[in-house]
Amino acid sequence: MSYGLLKGKKGIISGALDENSIAWKTALKAHEEGASIVLTNAPIAMRMGKINELAEKVNAEIIPADATSVEDLESLFSKSTEVLGGQLDFVLHSIGMSPNIRKGKEYGDLNYDWYMKSLDISALSFHKFMQVAEKLDSLNEWASIVGLSYIAAQRTYPFYTDMADAKAVLESIARGFGYRLGKAKNVRVNTISQSPTPTTAGSGIGGFDSFFDFAEKMSPLGNATGEDCANYIISLFSDFTKMVTMQNLYHDGGYSSTGISEEIIEMMGK
Repeated sequence: MSYGLLKGKKGIISGALDENSIAWKTALKAHEEGASIVLTNAPIAMRMGKINELAEKVNAEIIPADATSVEDLESLFSKSTEVLGGQLDFVLHSIGMSPNIRKGKEYGDLNYDWYMKSLDISALSFHKFMQVAEKLDSLNEWASIVGLSYIAAQRTYPFYTDMADAKAVLESIARGFGYRLGKAKNVRVNTISQSPTPTTAGSGIGGFDSFFDFAEKMSPLGNATGEDCANYIISLFSDFTKMVTMQNLYHDGGYSSTGISEEIIEMMGK
């Protein structure tokens, strides 16, 4: 059911790889709610994914961009405002990758060149998005920018290694630019700390199935699905959340506020 929450709004959605991506689901929801969108991803990710299929479904133009390249992002924001016919009302940053995790490197044995790559792709790109958007004056007043995070920014999880550091930086950037853009144009910036979600990227993290099952048992509402996260993102893009900014918002079925659940106690008792 559509509520017309984004009727007339325009925005960029990054990171849609395939049907499992939260960005993919968000693009479908945004289109359903009346938005006009541009899709973007790194050229290599576009070759690996199905973004052309998504573009047809949501009537969107695809503008390839390496999120770590300021030059690419300048092209992305300039072309997006041109294609969409005006300044943007929302931007989704759904980008994250760790070469150390992909290569199975432990936290005490990181490759530091890869570590810097993790930070650049997963966190500094969020800063670059907003710096470019501000300099090019690409955002409307009361626009909304959302980045996807994870509770590993606050708590330690085995095997999440340098991505935990990247998510902590991501959330700090949201506060820094949230203040700056809020003062400048009433633009709001938030991150969403989502439940473990079986996306292509998330499932590649070692021990993901255990993460997922543990969170499911700990959360009174269970894990939030990718579809639920997309709905939440749409609410943050809408005018109903105009005064919410600089927040890391937990969308995790209550996991972040639960000390221990009955299911975990029972499991440990066995």
